[in-house]
Amino acid sequence: MKQIAVLGMPNTGKSTLFNRLTGFNRLTGANAKIGNWPGITVELMMAHLQLGEERAELVDLPGIYDLRGFSEDESVVRRFLEHTPLHLVLIILNMTQIDRQLSLALQVKNLHLPGVLLLNMADEAAKFGVDVDVKVIAEHLGMPVIPISAKYGQGFETAYRTISNALKQQEEPRLVNAIEKCLVPEQQLADAMSSLVRDAVHIKARVKENWTTRLDRILLHPVFGLPIFFGIMFLLFQGVYALGTPLQDKLGNLLDWFRSVALEPLLGGLPSFLKGFLLDGIYNGVGTVASFVPVIFLFFLFMAIVEDSGYLSRSAFLMDALMARLGLDGRSFVMSLMGFGCNVPAIMGTRVMRSPGLRMLTMLVIPFSLCSARLNVFLFMITALFTPRTAPVVLFSLYLFSFVAAILTAALFKGRFPNKEPFVLELPPYRFPTIKHMIVSSWCQAKKFLLWSRRFIILGVVAIWALNNLPPNVPPASPQTLSGMIGQLTQPVLAPLGINPQLAVALIFGFVAKEIVLGGLAVIYGKAEGSDLMGAIAHQIDWVQAYSFMLFTLLYVPCLSTVAVLKSESKSWKFALLSVAWSVGLAWVASFIFYQGARALGF
Repeated sequence: MKQIAVLGMPNTGKSTLFNRLTGFNRLTGANAKIGNWPGITVELMMAHLQLGEERAELVDLPGIYDLRGFSEDESVVRRFLEHTPLHLVLIILNMTQIDRQLSLALQVKNLHLPGVLLLNMADEAAKFGVDVDVKVIAEHLGMPVIPISAKYGQGFETAYRTISNALKQQEEPRLVNAIEKCLVPEQQLADAMSSLVRDAVHIKARVKENWTTRLDRILLHPVFGLPIFFGIMFLLFQGVYALGTPLQDKLGNLLDWFRSVALEPLLGGLPSFLKGFLLDGIYNGVGTVASFVPVIFLFFLFMAIVEDSGYLSRSAFLMDALMARLGLDGRSFVMSLMGFGCNVPAIMGTRVMRSPGLRMLTMLVIPFSLCSARLNVFLFMITALFTPRTAPVVLFSLYLFSFVAAILTAALFKGRFPNKEPFVLELPPYRFPTIKHMIVSSWCQAKKFLLWSRRFIILGVVAIWALNNLPPNVPPASPQTLSGMIGQLTQPVLAPLGINPQLAVALIFGFVAKEIVLGGLAVIYGKAEGSDLMGAIAHQIDWVQAYSFMLFTLLYVPCLSTVAVLKSESKSWKFALLSVAWSVGLAWVASFIFYQGARALGF
C-alpha cells in the first residue's frame, strides 16, 4: 500500500481536503481512524482510499508554518518525514495568502519528495484580487499545481486525477534522512519565494471594500467587540437550550416507551436482582446519556458556525490584550474555547505553541472549560431545578464562572510559567460553512461523544448500581449500602457545600468521566431518565444546592482522560497532580463561598 501525507499551514482547509478525499465527511466516517507512527509520540489521523488503480494510506499531518520551526507540531512533522517512507506529499496552501505561504512548498521541493500542490480557497482568491499563474509555479517547483475549493469541491475532480497519476508514477517510496541538511538557508529561501511571487502572483493594488471589512469594523470594535462576542455566545446557549430541550424530552420519552413495552416484558422472568441490574443499572445509565445526543448535536452545530465562519479567530484577537496580562495570548483563548467540546484535544492543541511556559500555563487553564460532558450534567440539573425563563441565564453564568476560574488560574501561576513568545494571528475572511459540513461535523462530534462515553459509562453505572444494591440484605440506596456508606464518609467535606451523600457518590465516579454522573444519578435514585429522575432530585434538594453541585462539577477535575493527557503532554506527573490539586481546591472554596453566602442571605 502506498503512503501519502497531507501537509499544510494551519487554517488552509487541510482537514476539509482530507475529509473530502477519504469520504470521512460521510455520516459513517468508517474509513478514518487514529494511528501510531514510528519515531513520533503522538497519534495522527489516517485513512485508506482508492486512487484509480492504486490503494493508498493517507495521513493528515499537523498544520505547520515552517519545517525549521520549534513548536511541537513542527517537530512531529519533521520526525514523521524522517521515519516514514512516502510515495507522495500533498501540499495545501491558502491561495488568498499565497504570497506568504509559498515558503512551505519551496521547503518540500528542497527535500526532493514527490508532491502535488493544491491551492485551496481559489473561489475566494478572485474576490480579493489575487491572480496566480499556476504554470509558472508548477515549473519552478517541479510538481503539478491545482487550484481547488475543498469546501465546495471546485477543481476536486482535476485534483483527484492529478493525484492518482502522480501516485501511479511513484513505484518506490522516498525517505528524508536529515531534513536540516536538505533545507536551504533562510535568506536563500526568502529570495526564492520573492522571485516566485513576483513572477507568478499578481495582487490588485486596491480591492474594493468587502463585507469582511465592514463586519470587522463592528465585531472588532475596541469598545463594543467583547460585549458583542459574549452576547453572541449567550444567544448560542439560548438556542441550544430552546431547541435541544424539547428534542431531549422526546428522545427520553421514546427510551421510556421502549423500556416499558419491550425490555420489561422481555426480562420479566429474570430474578429481581439481575433484572434490576440490566434495567436500573445498564439501561437507565446508558439511556440517560443517550438522551443528550440532540443537545450535543446542536451545541457542535452552532460552534461549527462560529469556528468555520472565521469569528473564532477574531475572538482570539479580541481577547489577546487581556490574555497577555495573564501571561497567555489569543491562542490560549482559542484552545479554551475548543475545550468546550472536549478538554483532551484542546490540551493536545497547545503543541503549536513554541514557548514551554505559555504551553504549560495554557494546559493549566483549559480544564476549566465547560466541556460537553459537563454540559449534559448542567442541562439536566437546570431543567430539574430552574424555570425555562431563568435556565439560559444559569447556564450562561456557569460559562462565565469557567472564564473567571481560567483567568484567576493564569493570574496566580503566570510567574511560575513565564512566556515571551510574540503572538501572530491571521484573520481569515468571513465564510458561512456549508449546511452539509455543519451537519456532518456535528453528527461526527455527537457520535464521537457516544463512542467515547461507552468506554466508561457501562463500567461506571454498573459499579454505582453494585454499590447501591450491596450488601443484598439491605434496602437499595439506603444508608446501609456501600454507596450510602461512601456518601456518609464524604459529608464532613461536602456537607458544607450543600452536596448530599447521593450527589457525592456521583461526583466520585465523575472523576473517571463526567458522562457517568447522569447515569449514576439515575441508578442512585432508582429512576429512569427524564422527568421521574428530575422530580426525585428536585424533591430532595433546592436550587442553591443544585447550583453549588454544578459549580463544584464545573471546577473540579474534568475526567481521568484529561489528567492522563496533561501528564502525557507535560511529561510530568508533578504538573498533572498540581492541576488536580488546584482544581479540586478551587472547586471546594468556590462552592463553599456560594452555598454559605446564599444561606446567609436567606435563600
